Amino acid sequence: MFFALDGFLFAGWVVRIPAIKQQTGASASTLGLALLGVSAGAVITMMLTGRLCRRYGSHAVTVACGVLLPLSIALPAQTHSALSLGLVLLVFGAAYGGMNVAMNSAAVDLVAQLRRPVMPSFHAAFSLGGMVGAGLGGLVAGGLAASTHLFLLAAIGLLVTAFAGPALLRHRPARTAYKPRTPRQQGPRQKLDPRARRIVLLFGVIALCTAYGEGALADWGALHLEQDLGAHPGLAAAGYALFALTMTVGRLTGTLLLERLGQTRTLVLGGAVAAAGMLLGSLAPTVWLALAGFAVTGLGLANIFPVAVGRAGELAGPSGVAAASTLGYGGMLLGPPAIGFLADWFSLPVALTTVALLAVAAAALGYGARNATHA
Repeated sequence: MFFALDGFLFAGWVVRIPAIKQQTGASASTLGLALLGVSAGAVITMMLTGRLCRRYGSHAVTVACGVLLPLSIALPAQTHSALSLGLVLLVFGAAYGGMNVAMNSAAVDLVAQLRRPVMPSFHAAFSLGGMVGAGLGGLVAGGLAASTHLFLLAAIGLLVTAFAGPALLRHRPARTAYKPRTPRQQGPRQKLDPRARRIVLLFGVIALCTAYGEGALADWGALHLEQDLGAHPGLAAAGYALFALTMTVGRLTGTLLLERLGQTRTLVLGGAVAAAGMLLGSLAPTVWLALAGFAVTGLGLANIFPVAVGRAGELAGPSGVAAASTLGYGGMLLGPPAIGFLADWFSLPVALTTVALLAVAAAALGYGARNATHA
C-alpha cells in the first residue's frame, strides 16, 4: 500500500506540471531548475534515511514519511514563481526520498525471508499507483484547479497512512533481517570489502541510468505531448498513465522473468527495449506513435531499477538501498535541468533521446555486472 501510495501521489503531481508551469510563468530551463528541487531534496535525505532505518526500523520510518509526503504535495500549487516552486519541491523531494529508501529497505527484508526475487512486485504496486494517479489526474486536468486537485491528493494520502500505518508498525522486522545469506554477503554493521562496495556502486549507476528515464517521462512526457504534438491536456496526462501501466505489467511479470532469464538477461533486454521505445516516443511525428513509444519504454525500464536496488540491499541492507537509491535519484537530479537546457538549445524531442542513450548504458553495465549477478 505504501509503494502504491508513493506512486499515486507522485503521478498526481507530475500530471499537473503543465498547469504549475503556466501558473509560475517559468520557461523550460527555469522549470527544469525548479524541478531539480524534488531530486535534490530526495538525494539529501536518502543517506540519512538509511541511518534512521537502522536505528528505528524501516517500518517506522516508512509510516513517518507516509505522513510527510501527503502534507508536502499540496505546496506546489500555492507558488507563483519558479524560485518558490523549487523551494517547496525541496520539501516534497525530501519526503519522497525518505519514503523510497524506507519502503525499499522493508521490501528487501521480505525478499530475504521469501527467498524469491519478488522485488519487482513491490515496484509494480508503485507503478499501479502511478497509473491510477495519472489517470485520475488526466480526467480532472481540464476542469479542476491544480490547488484543489493536490489538496485532495494530500487528504487521500493521509487517510491511506492512517489505515495502513498501524498494521505496519505492529510487524517490525527483526534486527537480524540483513544477516548475510552467503559468505560473500556482508551484514549492515560490517564494513563492506572493496569488491562489494564496487558492486553496490555499479548497481547504483544502473539505477541512475533508468531513474533518469523515469524522471524524464514523469516531468516532461506530458509537456512533450501537449506542446510538441498538440495533444489535449487530458490525453497528454494519459501518456504518463500509459507508461505507468506498462511498467506495472512488466513488474507484475518481473519475478517470473527473473526466474526464467536471470538478472543479467533481464537487465540487458530491458535496457535495449527501453532505448528503442524512447527513440520512438521522442521522435514520433504523431501523438499515438509517441504514446506507443512511451508504452514500450515502460516495459523496458520496468524491472531494471528494482533489480539494481534489491541487489544493493542484499549486499548492504538499508545502507545499500540508500546508496543505490541516492545514485539512482541522482539520475533524476541530473535529468530535469539537463532536459530543460537541451530543450532550450535544441528541442524537447531531441532532449528526450538522452533517455535512450542512458538505457543503452544501463544494458551495457548490466552485461558487465554478469559475474556479480550470478546469472
